[in-house]
Amino acid sequence: MKPDPWVLEIYLTHRSALVDYAVPIVGCRARAEDVVQDAFLRYSAQQAVGMADGTSDGTSDSGQAIAHPVSYLYRIVRNLALDGLRRSAVSGEAADEAALARLPTATATPEQTTLDRDRLRLLAEALTELPERTRIAFDMHRIEGRSLQDVADRLGVSVVRAHQLVKDALRHASLRLDDEDRDAPSLPRKPARGDR
Repeated sequence: MKPDPWVLEIYLTHRSALVDYAVPIVGCRARAEDVVQDAFLRYSAQQAVGMADGTSDGTSDSGQAIAHPVSYLYRIVRNLALDGLRRSAVSGEAADEAALARLPTATATPEQTTLDRDRLRLLAEALTELPERTRIAFDMHRIEGRSLQDVADRLGVSVVRAHQLVKDALRHASLRLDDEDRDAPSLPRKPARGDR
């Protein structure tokens, strides 16, 4: 059965990034390409089963709709890569514990979770400091995903002004987060774009 063009488009769009994701896990670009291709075949076959069952919206193994197909494809790649490492370890191929320890984890460390919560708290505080129209524009556009035209219509301003309000909110939040980073010298700072 021929793969769904939508599934093929997702694969072709993200293939290179998926291979790059798999390389550190399997340790070899050729193996990573094999893993990504196998992941695509599994995902495509699963979509075909969904179509045969009349659920062409794409479902996972549990029968639930796949809300984020790209993330799901990354998960398939990760699982197949890890399975390949386990098989090679059992068969006696070179796979050491240090390689497994270097694998990216799906969950954040407790320290990262704490840092992320602090940054979210700072962001929430920064947004409460904004004028009401600026906060509404930010919420509608960045949180709710509404278009700038929707924001402009709701606030009774031009699209250009709605865009400026969103930019003002982002600038204010960014400055507040930067101020906090400067006040906390023990926290590692991410390099700015010009620093790379």
